[in-house]
Amino acid sequence: MRIVRATDTFSAELKEFMCAAVQRRRDDDGFRGSRGGGKSRNAMDLDSDSGNRLVCVTGGVSYLGRAIVKRLLVHGYSVRIVVDCPEDKEKVSEMEADAETASFSNRITSVVSRLTEIESLIKAFDGCAGVFHTSAFVDPAGVSGYSKSMAELEAKVSENVIQACTRTASVRKCVFTSSLLACTWQNNTYNNLDYSVINEESWSDEQLCIDKKLWYALGKLKAEKAAWRIADSKGLKLATICPALITGPDFFNRNSTSTLAYLKGAKEMYSNGLLATMDVNKLAKAHVCLWEGLGNKTAFGRYICFDTILSRDGAEKLAKDIGVQIEKICGNSNDSDANAETDASLQISDKKLLDLMSRTLRSCYHES
Repeated sequence: MRIVRATDTFSAELKEFMCAAVQRRRDDDGFRGSRGGGKSRNAMDLDSDSGNRLVCVTGGVSYLGRAIVKRLLVHGYSVRIVVDCPEDKEKVSEMEADAETASFSNRITSVVSRLTEIESLIKAFDGCAGVFHTSAFVDPAGVSGYSKSMAELEAKVSENVIQACTRTASVRKCVFTSSLLACTWQNNTYNNLDYSVINEESWSDEQLCIDKKLWYALGKLKAEKAAWRIADSKGLKLATICPALITGPDFFNRNSTSTLAYLKGAKEMYSNGLLATMDVNKLAKAHVCLWEGLGNKTAFGRYICFDTILSRDGAEKLAKDIGVQIEKICGNSNDSDANAETDASLQISDKKLLDLMSRTLRSCYHES
């Protein structure tokens, strides 16, 4: 069950593109105006991006990463993609040649960096106004492709990325991709018959994740907590986004490991009305909105992000898309739990994100 859901309309899409155009116009005007007598680099406000439109994206060749890169390019940013092996640089070349991004190819660059080494990350981030951290990890030896060791690695890399952000002079802010699973796995929530809401103040229970061997949820939980611990202590502007299962065009073929890892425990999530999905392109828009909100001080903290709470029909479609039996997702249709979504006492609220995105669109529209 969901709380406060806005309807997507053509009007909203139109306003978004107007917003991007207005921002690009402002940047062009600001650039021309700075050619004579503007502030020197050393005199710039250290709490602002100072017109820097170069951003860094970890995992920029992943399913979500590609969508974020495309969205950033549309909004007038230049993007440096962090890849962890030379082979992935070929994927960047493919992106540059892609019909959707070919016209922006001069604003895409890549750098090879080891996410396990802070000094390597500092070099990769140098000169960028900030970082989108989207990288996740897979373990071919794991049953779902995501093992307990991957959870520990994800948390460690999170620490490295945020440490590198705080130690890179040009970096002012970071948008961090977590997961809805870092919010939903709570003992007290699942066992409480009273009305309960999952929102940005909700955190999953680490021991519960361990007991249920929910390694993907554990990895996202520990990674996000590590990010907040360091950012708070170092004064880094940070916003984290907690999306539901990421779907979209050809999502399973292009993102199978994360999909299967996310769906461990799917029947319990479904029976509690918490099995949700999020379209990858809408999620990319939300990332850019958070980035720009950090810049104008309208964004802060955590944000829940989802598109649809799965009904039985939605679960059947998902099962078909990923090639598994429906019972793996929501149980047998004869079971009482299979239709529990109609009686679920739990609700997910994305009101905070919707409010931010609506304010951003209104602001850009009125200033156009």
